[in-house]
Amino acid sequence: MILTVTLNTALDVTYEVPALVPHASHRVARSAERPGGKGVNVARVLAALGHETVVTGFAGGPTGDRLRELLAPVPGLTDALVATEAATRRTLAVVDTGAGDATQFNEAGAAVTAAEWTAFRERYAELLTGAAAVALCGSLPPGVHVGAYAELIRTARAAGVPVLLDTAGEPLRRGIAARPDLVKPNADELAGLTGSRDPHRATQDARRRGAHAVVTSLGPDGLLAATPDGLWHAAPPAPVHGNPTGAGDSVVAALLAGLVDATPWPDRLTHATALSAATVAAPVAGEYDPQVLADLLPKIRVTRETA
Repeated sequence: MILTVTLNTALDVTYEVPALVPHASHRVARSAERPGGKGVNVARVLAALGHETVVTGFAGGPTGDRLRELLAPVPGLTDALVATEAATRRTLAVVDTGAGDATQFNEAGAAVTAAEWTAFRERYAELLTGAAAVALCGSLPPGVHVGAYAELIRTARAAGVPVLLDTAGEPLRRGIAARPDLVKPNADELAGLTGSRDPHRATQDARRRGAHAVVTSLGPDGLLAATPDGLWHAAPPAPVHGNPTGAGDSVVAALLAGLVDATPWPDRLTHATALSAATVAAPVAGEYDPQVLADLLPKIRVTRETA
């Protein structure tokens, strides 16, 4: 099975409006509620792809109960979340269907107690014994120390489990020094880590900081990967319009599947790029459009770049 960790889970609410206009009242054309947080989205995509997946992290209060209620019927997905006294946060995505874009509002998350963190670490160590790979995803909630991901990476490495890290800021800086197998920042997160806005230079710099491989999301321009097999760029034939929320999480899902299956890097990046675009075409995060995925897979262009 594949284990995903979401320390700052969320109940995701999505509104669709014909046009998002500041200072105006809007009639919502469609709304949806989904279990959320980056690792939860990753797990839902993996389960849809046919991988047995376990979700852990924190959930609490009425929003946490609703999140777990929505996770329960997902085939191939097991809930191993740790209960908290504080309520799980919410996020709100407002999708402008006319512009083909989304505006996101994210609550910070409630504080985790020392006892809850200890309970999670014990659960995590138990789950690693049956894991083929683990993904550590998203922001840290209040109460969890900034080196938490570095600690969890070291625990996974000691257990012999490959680990992917997808976070930002100081947790990324400390986590990458713990030598994860794969790091998946976007261009802004990468610039914050390395100080460089040149994706080629920054991706390779990030790899030198400790990660075995680094895959950078370039938005509609695809993915750039610095790997032991070289530097690669994967690009879709054209931008896909829709809701980009969760597109990066689908990249993580595809990369995890490729890591577990030991597929060659060009194939991993082809699948990740196509799946990301297919997620943009779906209405909510954690889902993808299967027809768009099938149409795009043969059209993704992967090239080997010079260092």
